[in-house]
Amino acid sequence: MVCNEHVPALDEDLKKTLGPATAKVLAEQLGLHTALDLLHHYPRRYAERGELTSLADLADQIDEHVTVVAQVADARLLTYQGGRGGGKRLEVTITDGNGRLQLVFFGAGVHKPHKELLPGSRAMFAGKVSMFNRKLQLAHPAYEPLGADASDRDAAAAFANQLIPIYPACAKLESWKIAKCVDAVLPRAQEVVDPLPAALRDGRGLIPLTEALLKIHRPTAKADVEDARQRLKWDEAFVLQVALARRRHADAQLPAVPRRPTPGGLLDSFDAKLPFTLTEGQQGVSKEIFDDLATEHPMHRLLQGEVGSGKTLVALRAMLAVVDSGGQAAMLAPTEVLAQQHHRSVTEMMGELAEGGLLGGSDQGTKVVLLTGSMGTPARRQALLDLVTGEAGLVIGTHALIEDKVQFHDLGLVVVDEQHRFGVEQRDALRSKGKQPPHLLVMTATPIPRTVAMTVFGDLETSVLDQLPAGRSPIATHVVPAKDKPHFLARAWERVREEVENGHQAYVVCPRIGDEEEPKKKGSAEDDAEKRPPLAVLDIAEQLTRGPLAGLSVEVLHGRMDPADKDDVMRRFAAGEVKVLVATTVIEVGVNVPNSTVMVIMDADRFGVSQLHQLRGRVGRGSAPGLCLLVSEMHEASPARARLAAVAATLDGFELSRIDLEARREGDVLGQAQSGVRSSLRVLSVIEDEEVIAQAREEAGRVVAADPELERLPGLRTALDALLDTEREQYLEKG
Repeated sequence: MVCNEHVPALDEDLKKTLGPATAKVLAEQLGLHTALDLLHHYPRRYAERGELTSLADLADQIDEHVTVVAQVADARLLTYQGGRGGGKRLEVTITDGNGRLQLVFFGAGVHKPHKELLPGSRAMFAGKVSMFNRKLQLAHPAYEPLGADASDRDAAAAFANQLIPIYPACAKLESWKIAKCVDAVLPRAQEVVDPLPAALRDGRGLIPLTEALLKIHRPTAKADVEDARQRLKWDEAFVLQVALARRRHADAQLPAVPRRPTPGGLLDSFDAKLPFTLTEGQQGVSKEIFDDLATEHPMHRLLQGEVGSGKTLVALRAMLAVVDSGGQAAMLAPTEVLAQQHHRSVTEMMGELAEGGLLGGSDQGTKVVLLTGSMGTPARRQALLDLVTGEAGLVIGTHALIEDKVQFHDLGLVVVDEQHRFGVEQRDALRSKGKQPPHLLVMTATPIPRTVAMTVFGDLETSVLDQLPAGRSPIATHVVPAKDKPHFLARAWERVREEVENGHQAYVVCPRIGDEEEPKKKGSAEDDAEKRPPLAVLDIAEQLTRGPLAGLSVEVLHGRMDPADKDDVMRRFAAGEVKVLVATTVIEVGVNVPNSTVMVIMDADRFGVSQLHQLRGRVGRGSAPGLCLLVSEMHEASPARARLAAVAATLDGFELSRIDLEARREGDVLGQAQSGVRSSLRVLSVIEDEEVIAQAREEAGRVVAADPELERLPGLRTALDALLDTEREQYLEKG
């Protein structure tokens, strides 16, 4: 029979095979709807028949559902007074040779386990880990004896030769029940369509997909698991890279106007004014960008650079080249503070070149306009007019640029700053304002490990700026353990005073504004540091003004302030009138005040590693050395303190982004959080499988170049359709 006639069976609802009740739990709790979904629900790990699973790791899994394989050490049936005529309680201690764990059963539920869980017997146990009297326990766990009584003999024989798969499970369906569900659909693995081209599979020595599915679910040896994982990793990496390669291919077919700078034009005049020479890195990246701009297809480039590596300058030179060629360039920033900051720094860098058409402006100059949502009507009307007539060559703005009313004379380049804050609908809405698709440059100051760039931003070519310009000062970073050593915190405020007295300025960053409703407190004094609300800008500013920083000019800055007030505070801080700025993370990106030398981050453990690195990049931007103090009340041995120590130990953003990724787990990277769908990566690790991803990208590029519509590879098309359901496609596009 032709396998295609059977394929629908893989897409059939699980109700038919497993019954409505089980199918409902699988769908609602685990997002598994079809036989194919279930075949791709791989075991999390495997327990060996002779191996005892580690109970020592359970301390980190309180309130989680776990499955353990262990041996009963002892069992005690206790009678207690209370309730109606007292009751029974069965306490069973299980062990794995390293740790011990208590199981408890109450009331009528004690009889069956009392008979079955005899000292020396082994079983799989599943339940929710809880803490009682400072001891870990599972209350009323479900269990499956790994016994060898007569009726079980065949099962035991099969068991003896097998690794026991432990599946990601939920309260209503234990791992071994999921294993039985998988058994019911496993014969259908014969019918799956293999997405990998045969030549690729043979060339890489990969096993067929059917074999991989059988081996991952029912391995007879560890080598089976390894073969299966290797094959399934390739599937995930390759199908994803083909999706991205097809996007790149489609983009490359679009027409665009080549944009080349005019000799002796605006760009040359600007370069002649620069008081410094570009770093080698800036020159190299600029060449890549200018080569792209000169082609008849739209540039799609990601420019990632360390905090302070001069990305804005590189982007501005690209924008000026486009203006030179008669076009317009738009820069999209995620916040008003940042848009205003960019507008200020661009007009300062350009000087009279930013006053095209104005008295005293340069003949070669152009107009640079700002467009944000909170602008007054007259200023806004003028800005819109300057854009539609072409009077303004450069525009810098927020989402306000995307509105229907905004029209351009000839939009040639879109620069998106801090891409991770924009969805692609926004990116595309701005791009659709060109007569032909404009060139696109995406900037991010969050360094991204190479594999993540290939996976998340795989539709963009990547340029990296990792050299800091000359004159940048080193930043020293220290952790301040406020709870263990309060005198360290007192010293931190003295350091801030000293810097201000030496003519410098300081930032104090807090996780919260302070005008929200207080979250309800729960828990004991012990976990106070974690349970109390994060420190707030308004409270800290008041404490500092009254206490350690009395007499200094301290101001606050946060996202809920009126835009005009925000701009006023930033302007006075930039001018040196405000000495200490107490702010939320609104200052995280792009704020440039070279005179600021010290930053104190309160509750630093509440921020991500990459975010701390971003924040720290706001100091040490001038000739004086920078100092960053990470204040935390967390215990020295906590994972949060380990993260802070990592930030203090290195200024390498790429190294930190790797640590950040490991801490957040990959699901986040591929937009589990953003798209609401489960990450499509089940066995591929964005961090560890760098080689596979890089090779898959190359192979995908070759396959798509040879057969863009994948007409000769129906299996790959099917896999692609499954991956790119609508939500996933939107996520991929959001980058």
